[in-house]
Amino acid sequence: MAQRGFIRLFWGLLAIGSISTGATLSAGEPANLTTDAEKATFFKSQVEPILTRRCLKCHGGEAKIKGDLRVDDREALLKGGELGPAVDLDEPKESLLLKAVRYDGLEMPPKGRIPDAEILVLERWIKAGLPWSGQTDAKPKMAKAAEPAKAEEPAAPVWPYREVVRPPVPVVKNPGWVRNPIDAFLLSKLETEKLSPASEADRTTLIRRVSYDLTGLPPTPEEVAAFVNDTSRDAYEQLVDRLLASPQYGEAWGRHWLDLVRYAETNGYERDGLKPLAWRYRDYVIAAFNQDKPYDRFLHEQLAGDEIAPDSVEAQTATGFYRLGLWDDEPADRPQARYDMLDGLVSTAGQVFLGMTVNCARCHDHKKDPIPQTDYYRMMAFFVDVTDQNGKDSRKVGGESGVEVMCVAEKGQAEAHVLLRGNPNLIGPKVEPGVPVSIDAGHATFGSGPGKRRAFAEWLTDRRNPMTARVFANRLWQFHFGRGIVPSPNDFGQLGEPSTHPELLDWLAAELMDGGWKVKRMHRLIMLSNAYRMSSKASEQALARDPANQWFWRFPMRRLTAEEVRDAILSASGVLNPKAGGPSVCPPISAEVLAGQSIPGQGWTVSPPIEAARRSVYVHVKRSLLVPILATHDAADTDSSCPVRYTTTVPTQALGFLNGQFSNEQAAKLAERLEASKPGDLTAQIHQAIVLTTCRQPQADEVARDAAFIGSLRSQSGLSDHGALVQYCLLTLNANAFLYLD
Repeated sequence: MAQRGFIRLFWGLLAIGSISTGATLSAGEPANLTTDAEKATFFKSQVEPILTRRCLKCHGGEAKIKGDLRVDDREALLKGGELGPAVDLDEPKESLLLKAVRYDGLEMPPKGRIPDAEILVLERWIKAGLPWSGQTDAKPKMAKAAEPAKAEEPAAPVWPYREVVRPPVPVVKNPGWVRNPIDAFLLSKLETEKLSPASEADRTTLIRRVSYDLTGLPPTPEEVAAFVNDTSRDAYEQLVDRLLASPQYGEAWGRHWLDLVRYAETNGYERDGLKPLAWRYRDYVIAAFNQDKPYDRFLHEQLAGDEIAPDSVEAQTATGFYRLGLWDDEPADRPQARYDMLDGLVSTAGQVFLGMTVNCARCHDHKKDPIPQTDYYRMMAFFVDVTDQNGKDSRKVGGESGVEVMCVAEKGQAEAHVLLRGNPNLIGPKVEPGVPVSIDAGHATFGSGPGKRRAFAEWLTDRRNPMTARVFANRLWQFHFGRGIVPSPNDFGQLGEPSTHPELLDWLAAELMDGGWKVKRMHRLIMLSNAYRMSSKASEQALARDPANQWFWRFPMRRLTAEEVRDAILSASGVLNPKAGGPSVCPPISAEVLAGQSIPGQGWTVSPPIEAARRSVYVHVKRSLLVPILATHDAADTDSSCPVRYTTTVPTQALGFLNGQFSNEQAAKLAERLEASKPGDLTAQIHQAIVLTTCRQPQADEVARDAAFIGSLRSQSGLSDHGALVQYCLLTLNANAFLYLD
């Protein structure tokens, strides 16, 4: 009886996609597909979403069908393509379709093996005779991915558009490795893939990783020594808690958010005029992370702070979110410019909060996702009455003792219309404020008057909305592990990359909401896992089976971000100014770079040296002029939401380090620091240089080789002792051991 109960539970969980297993169906296992109605339900609810999500991009709905194989028609599947029939009803296990998705000789889809639970669904479908809406004979073609559902007929919800339900924590073969549920989800997948997690990183690696991760800065030599020598059982936990409580935490994680919302302090275009008080929004974001402001409140204030707390300077400042985009101060076509500005808001809101490329539906129904054009304009209707969206206006808030802030307000009650082909001169049907039907199915209603932005913000963080928590939980994972569980964090749809661990992401999303949307709690949960503490060392077996590390069998190496590079250099040279907040600063920029502006030097008043040495998050963000050290190391593009800092490796980075004004100045300051702390002792100076740049203790032979290099600079190049040390310092700042973590 107990065994039969377990079997029923197993199939019930499989039917809703809650478990992942490497098992396959045997002939004795129940198919439970006896009637046409059962077969129709199974195909529509289980099989068709997999084919649509995984296969139709290349094998249906496109002008070119790859391999001459279509999967949007039963007869086409039986006929097959260039390799022959895709399905063998007499020998289901020998079907090419199953071999391809199992990666057994063939590998489809090419971007990555689909979850085992989905493979089991396809096996069950083929064993049942390839039913198509309950029929085993030919049937009209199913809807193609290029034909999105209309608002009045929303598609059946599939992940990630289903409501978030906390999945059960998997049972694993090696429970001793599991510190918390995160480890169980990852290890379950690794065991299925016959992979083992990497060993734990050493303490020096861990403190460097954690320090950069939470603060964007290296640990001091004293902090490293204290942690390495701390024998208490909770030394690591204390380290995480200390860094979460530091003011530098908000500066590092606030920078992540600024990437997402297109933060810049100028308008772009030819004149690239100033947004005078944009820095107040930056300081609001940093303070929100340091205060551990719940994520739902964080969103509410940015979208509707003026409606939630009209007398609060903080809430009003948060609405600077609306003012961060490009603004044309002399548009040739004013209606077009207005809708371009609104498009920036819809695009940012859709991608950042919902992980949906809603902007693809500006001119027509989304080609891949179930987002009709009307959904785009219904979302735009939330923003049509927002005023003061240009780059120069500000307003005093907070009464007599208030301050000037860059904020917005609601004014009037404009109608929103669909624009035919996205053209503001072709006015289509009127629409009311609303949200994507693929998420809500038309259940939520919103008024068109004041308060609609607040209603939209509250809908975003309603537990019934499946996307907001999933998207933000994925971002937290991404910024800790270098890659999201959904690798395309602004696009959870068909144009994005599929999730590698959907059950883990659902568990994290549920944990985020159940924990009151508190972000620091989520950091601690992730960072105390064994998964986060793994070494980045590779094994030959794992590299052969999973070279991209998509199953997270080791901790990913990463290069420092642009801001971390600059800040770490300032820290090593001993001149980093920890001053927080206030108006932005303008570090020196060479005349050659300034010459690239239409009016060289305009809008860039160089700050005094002590101010110029502040952290990079406080550097003035001018759209038409980037600080070279930040630009060459892949700083964020501010014209649109930047969900991922893609890392490039190009010769200009090394050349810029060796020849750049900033790096040479800082190398000289580092040399002066070494000479002052270890006068006349070259060995000690080299030792300290390595500790300051890599956080590790060097070996004696390493120090000896570096000393020989400095000696060659003196003897062969005729450099003075100081000049040779400066060149050595320049080398240490350009080394991979300095620029890369792990």
